[in-house]
Amino acid sequence: MPIVPLSTIANARSGDKGEGSNVGIIGRSRPAYEFLKGALTPDAVRVHMKQINFGKVRRYDADNMMVLNFLLEDSLGGGGSASLKTDAQGKTHGLALLRMSMEVPQNVLDSVSK
Repeated sequence: MPIVPLSTIANARSGDKGEGSNVGIIGRSRPAYEFLKGALTPDAVRVHMKQINFGKVRRYDADNMMVLNFLLEDSLGGGGSASLKTDAQGKTHGLALLRMSMEVPQNVLDSVSK
């Protein structure tokens, strides 16, 4: 299977939620979304985002919108004005996750290039 960045098959939207951040990963096609539901686990997100010191990672699926929503608890060091972290608003967490390399089946890649 080809190894590609997550951005090849998904888009992201992220932001702050108090002391945590959320990252929405949007599949670029139904096959891409279905693949991501199995491959993009909270543990995989934690391993990729290891440079950020945070608590639990929770995932919520929105099948009707082809979105996987990840909540990164305690990822902002207290939130915007209370933190010394560079990105205390969490806006770059989506971009950071889109850089994750993944083995993706060719049929999924084909479904996003049409």
